[in-house]
Amino acid sequence: MKMFEPITLNGVTFKNRIWIPPMVMYSATDGVVGDWHIGHIAAFAAGGAGLVIVEATAVTPAGRISNACAGIWDDVTAAAWKRVVDVAHENGGKVGIQLAHAGRKGSHNSELRGGGVLGLDTGGWQVEAPSPIAYADYPEPHELTVDEIAELVQAFAAAAVRAEQVGFDAVEVHGAHG
Repeated sequence: MKMFEPITLNGVTFKNRIWIPPMVMYSATDGVVGDWHIGHIAAFAAGGAGLVIVEATAVTPAGRISNACAGIWDDVTAAAWKRVVDVAHENGGKVGIQLAHAGRKGSHNSELRGGGVLGLDTGGWQVEAPSPIAYADYPEPHELTVDEIAELVQAFAAAAVRAEQVGFDAVEVHGAHG
């Protein structure tokens, strides 16, 4: 049965075709993943999954969907992911990352903390998008300039480099979340 056969893509061999898709876990602190993530991802790796793809991971602090979303925008957030990746590798797994930016759907309180849009006065941040058009009841986003869009593209590139340095086996780029 092909599902249990190895497959090689872009020079990476996965032991099977059982892949765990990304799940929003709302368990990071200021973008930093921790022991909870190690246990969660390592369990799938130890269970035999060919690839575990971690949750949407913001390339900038303003790119988070919620106040409990993971990031990989600096050395601190990358180092935390390295611990997760290393433990998954020790348990025989391959790990992928989904690089993301929330766009106009950011600055949300995690569902585990009650949900709802966070304002600047309640711990939220200025959302940013290619246009000033708000989504639903979210605040109007800052309309990115051409230069700011170029900076965001560079943030994705820098996050991809960090992901490779950390040891992720696969990188997926996911554009603005809305």
